Amino acid sequence: MRTEEISNNTARIVGNARAKGLYTGILLLAGMTTNHLAWADGAWETGALGKPVVWQQVVPTAIAPAPVPIRKVANFKGENVSEAARQVVNWVVDSGDNAGLPFLIVDKVQARVLMFDAQGQLTGSASALLGMAVGDDTVPGIGQRRLSSILPNERTTPAGRFEASVGRNLAGKEILWVDYDAAISLHRVVTSNAKERRAERLASPLIEDNRISYGCINVPVAFFDEVVLPAFAGTNGIVYTLPETRENQSVFSSYYELE
Repeated sequence: MRTEEISNNTARIVGNARAKGLYTGILLLAGMTTNHLAWADGAWETGALGKPVVWQQVVPTAIAPAPVPIRKVANFKGENVSEAARQVVNWVVDSGDNAGLPFLIVDKVQARVLMFDAQGQLTGSASALLGMAVGDDTVPGIGQRRLSSILPNERTTPAGRFEASVGRNLAGKEILWVDYDAAISLHRVVTSNAKERRAERLASPLIEDNRISYGCINVPVAFFDEVVLPAFAGTNGIVYTLPETRENQSVFSSYYELE
């Protein structure tokens, strides 16, 4: 009896050891499947027992390119304009800086004015007479002074963005107020002083001939009556007077150039 008990105990111990060994092996195999990096990310597909595993390549998702912004540009209708004016007009149209209003460009370097509707379509252009002095600023308080007291070097046409509207001067004639405080307006060419030859100056091909006024912008009568007045009828508009001694960025705060 004693010998049979010892044999039975020995068999149970060996059986338990074998069972534990198999269980431990299963645990080790399970640990490998959960901890192995290549298996844990789901890239392995386990086949049936006794069959080899199959590697499946993970294809990266394609990233769509960023959309190219669509720029808005003005319609110059074949008009030959300076590069500075072209850049400012396209900025106005692309940015909407004119706030849906008609706008007028005063290109002092070229002594020309360009009229656009609210959508940036050119409606007319003309030569212009400008302030006698080169400069982009006005003398403080100049709008309250007599013309006879304004010195030649103070007779500038200021650069900037101005909200303009049609009004009347002291003689009751229609004008387009540009900078009311500085008494700067755009109006029909004044020909009352024959010595100034303003009509002839407007027709001259020499840009220096166009510098004669106290600061106001003189344009041909037909341009004022047929282009400016209809554009500003019943509405305000924007006048952009381009600088001649400074950069556009220093005059128009949100200005940028289209590439």
